[in-house]
Amino acid sequence: MTVQTIPARMKGLNRAEICDQNFIEFVKIWNGRSNGGVAGAILPGSALDRQGFAELLESQLISRHLDLMARVLRVQNKVFYTIGSSGHEGNAMVARLTRHTDPAFLHYRSGGFMAERFRKLPGMDPVMDSALSFAASAEDPASGGRHKVWGSKPLWVLPQTSTIASHLPKALGTAIAIEQARRIGHASPIPEDSIAICSFGDASSNHATAQTAFNAAAWTAYQKLPAPVLFVCEDNGIGISVKTPDGWVGRNFRDRADLDYFYADGLDLATGYGQVQAAVEHCRNTRRPTFLHLRTTRIMGHAGTDFEIEWRPIEELVAVEATDPLLRSAAIALESGLMSRDELLSFYENIRTRCFAAAEEADRRPKITTLEEVIAPLAPYTPDAVAAEAARAAPHDKRVAAFGSEEKLPEKLPPRHLAIQINNALHDLFCKYPETLLFGEDVAQKGGVYTVTKGLHKAFKGSRVFNTLLDETMILGLAQGYANLGMLPLPEIQYLAYFHNACDQIRGEAASLQFFSNNQYRNPMVVRIAGLGYQRGFGGHFHNDNSITALRDIPGLVVGCPSRGDDAAMMLRTLAALAKVDGRVTAFLEPIALYMTKDLYEPGDGQWLFPYPAQDQAMPLGEGRVYDADADDLVIFSYGNGVPMSLRAARSIKARHGWKVRVVDLRWLVPLNEAFIVEQAATAKRILVVDEGRHSAGVGEGIITAIAEGGYRARPFQRVVGTDTYTPLAGAAFLVLPGDEDIVAAADRLA
Repeated sequence: MTVQTIPARMKGLNRAEICDQNFIEFVKIWNGRSNGGVAGAILPGSALDRQGFAELLESQLISRHLDLMARVLRVQNKVFYTIGSSGHEGNAMVARLTRHTDPAFLHYRSGGFMAERFRKLPGMDPVMDSALSFAASAEDPASGGRHKVWGSKPLWVLPQTSTIASHLPKALGTAIAIEQARRIGHASPIPEDSIAICSFGDASSNHATAQTAFNAAAWTAYQKLPAPVLFVCEDNGIGISVKTPDGWVGRNFRDRADLDYFYADGLDLATGYGQVQAAVEHCRNTRRPTFLHLRTTRIMGHAGTDFEIEWRPIEELVAVEATDPLLRSAAIALESGLMSRDELLSFYENIRTRCFAAAEEADRRPKITTLEEVIAPLAPYTPDAVAAEAARAAPHDKRVAAFGSEEKLPEKLPPRHLAIQINNALHDLFCKYPETLLFGEDVAQKGGVYTVTKGLHKAFKGSRVFNTLLDETMILGLAQGYANLGMLPLPEIQYLAYFHNACDQIRGEAASLQFFSNNQYRNPMVVRIAGLGYQRGFGGHFHNDNSITALRDIPGLVVGCPSRGDDAAMMLRTLAALAKVDGRVTAFLEPIALYMTKDLYEPGDGQWLFPYPAQDQAMPLGEGRVYDADADDLVIFSYGNGVPMSLRAARSIKARHGWKVRVVDLRWLVPLNEAFIVEQAATAKRILVVDEGRHSAGVGEGIITAIAEGGYRARPFQRVVGTDTYTPLAGAAFLVLPGDEDIVAAADRLA
């Protein structure tokens, strides 16, 4: 039995330093035979030529030295990110074999890919651009110093942060959008035969969000619809500290129907290049979802703070480090005669010098120093341009064709209820914006669960109005894909409760894109969400969800909630304009219980029916509606279902206490118009907040905070709010949601 001894040097804590020395020593002691520099393939039988190998090697070394630089300069507080790409440098092959117009959504270990893609356009410097990002410099061309991201506007790399599979749905959405643009005659910003690239780790492939993307890709391909996405699983065998079982990725994906599997050795450029090439060409030519299983390894730990020596046996670490792809690339360079040992070491050290010089220069560049700079790209808003766009009329001839005749134009019809006016406004948006798409569950032929989208499929056909699989995550992933290519998506989430299944697609992905790309990339969309309570006991929690906070917590999101039909139409025009002009992600929260409401005070009074507003009428962001503006004995703040409830309660309060009651419909829930709230509170003798959200998580806290911070703490006030519980079935629902009588009772307490 032979006992293998590990040299003392190899047992050090600084594995980055050891990997660096491993490369140098490997080259110095190499004693193989060179083929003397034969022209053609880098090695016999390889699909990779000598120039290609030389450039890929440079990209690999740039990636490696950026990692090494980050480990050294992090302790000097000159670099602020140390999740590296070491062991994954083979992904440079994917970059070389694809185009810079193929949208890329990348794993955070993509230094090699980025260095190689920079080669696609002249005059770009991957080292300096990356150094600026590592240093969180305001001059970082990807995010403006907001985060270390792999991203580039000219190279079509849409920036990701430390995603765990959450980018896969929008990558697939973008792939589907490539073909969708052609179907609707939309001028796509990228070539028609582009593919979408999406890379991720073996551990992330198990994530529910990843699985939904794989399923949706196969679902699409099964119907013979184009979905040219290249899923690149960079399999290094470990997720932080949790090992992936040997063979699991291949076993899990090799035989999946309608997800075409390819394997490539990412540790060996000479062997892996042809394998990657086969996958890329298959994806581009067949337009089918393709799964590229790229073998990688992970050296130097998960990040700079991961001291693997403390939890991983030294023998295992040494064995992993021996699989370093740069050692194989060095052997290829020497074996092929492309470089001598001295030339290769000189090349290696020159790139080190270049990376450190760039990092030192980046450290001298300006940083973000003000809050205004931080949030500048988060929620851009140009009020005048938005107002002008919202008031711009749709082409008259298209409207006549969509509605059926001149006489059927909605402004010529009697006042109607909320559902019909939303439907009319959607028809108008489709006439106004030929790039508009509406999709979701049951929205097409059926016209939606509540017929809100009735007639749209017939008027605008299945290429613009279509059903999706029952998967909210993928619905919002599709929306991002369409938005990435310049379309205007109107995805429908059937119920607010269903939004929670997919919240991160808006919170972590769509709404963050402008922020992390410094407003270079946008996700313009209007997400329609049917929700809130008061369906007379029908459906229980999933059809009466009042968790509005899930929306209010998303930075940059705009949320509007109308209570009546004319407001809904004008609000939709503004939401669409916000998306088109400022690239905003917006949500249109539709109170289900008010869809068909016609009466206000008593059956048959028709006082909750309203005329369709003229084309030049739109609702400015933040503008509320005030009923009985001169009344000041009691001011009631509310929204959605609470507005008609408050108006009915106001009659009883006046009869009981003789008070003149003003009802304020906020209409916009995010952002709350605090100045408007304070203005209405300033003249109030008493204040009542009617919030159909929950006691601990609604809208009321924001209203009360605005009033208090506006200096009106002394005003007597009450809050009528939902209970901290799920909504039960049948009549029990009215025990947990506020009602007319609760508002009157609150007024009694104020009296």
